[in-house]
Amino acid sequence: MNDPVSIQFDPASLVLLNAILALMMFGVSLSLRPADFKRVLVSPRAPFAGLFAQFLLLPAATCLATWALRIDPPLALGMILVAACPGGAFSNIMTWLARGNVPVSVSMTAVSSLAATLLTPFNFAFYGWLNPYTRHLLTSIAVDGSDILLLVLLVLALPILLGMWVGRLFPNLAMRVEPPLRVVALLVFLAFVAIAFSNNFDLFVERFDTFFWLVVAHNSLALALGAVMGRAMRLPTADRRAVTLEVGIQNSGLGLVILFTFMPAAGAMMLITAFWGVWHLVSGLTLASLWARVPIRDAESTAQRAALTRPGASPRNP
Repeated sequence: MNDPVSIQFDPASLVLLNAILALMMFGVSLSLRPADFKRVLVSPRAPFAGLFAQFLLLPAATCLATWALRIDPPLALGMILVAACPGGAFSNIMTWLARGNVPVSVSMTAVSSLAATLLTPFNFAFYGWLNPYTRHLLTSIAVDGSDILLLVLLVLALPILLGMWVGRLFPNLAMRVEPPLRVVALLVFLAFVAIAFSNNFDLFVERFDTFFWLVVAHNSLALALGAVMGRAMRLPTADRRAVTLEVGIQNSGLGLVILFTFMPAAGAMMLITAFWGVWHLVSGLTLASLWARVPIRDAESTAQRAALTRPGASPRNP
């Protein structure tokens, strides 16, 4: 892969990054139950809206935007990779802060993380090939799709299933462990990104004007697609907030794992993906904080909110 941006990368860090991502998914899944998956079938409208925007609209819109604007191919391919990733692990907490429908958010995170085992490799390969400006980069990457599939299974699907199993066997322990585990995983991930940026500080400063605005615009596009899809499906306000945040918070950690494993020379793609991991937390928490101050007035959302705040209910398992 001919990428003019060279990232200083310690191969030993790959083990740590894989462990961080697996730990994050394990923590998220401790309170998951089969009912969270069943909810998608019983009340499919909101989860469908989110998953449709997540796996179809966002990758397609990203491909078309990078194609139409002729964005530098390595940066464009990095954007396509992020768009191919599932929803991020912290969208559930942001949805709770935003007074959104937490069960909908949990359902979408669970389903999208498992669906990503197939859809992330497919979307990355398909849309990377569809854009004529990134096609030559994609075809120069000697990666078997089955290798990416195996990696996603190991760092997403397996930790989720293991977390659900542990949570079912030790529910009280899981309830106590999950909140601090989430915080620790997030802090370790941010520390990893900070160290990576500090090791490449000169490059970061030199290229800042190229990837910063691309990430901000791309994240805004993701949030907008979630919001538009929620309105198009005429969802209640709480559901729209959940869908918007689920689509706007991407699992960029998975993107970094894929890059460090199969494309360690793809420096520009890493800049896009790593900064996404920081920026979507800033934008998501900002939006959630603003929504937390805006009362929900439609009847269906009010009823859902009341159910979440009744005695004994928790943000993850109302």
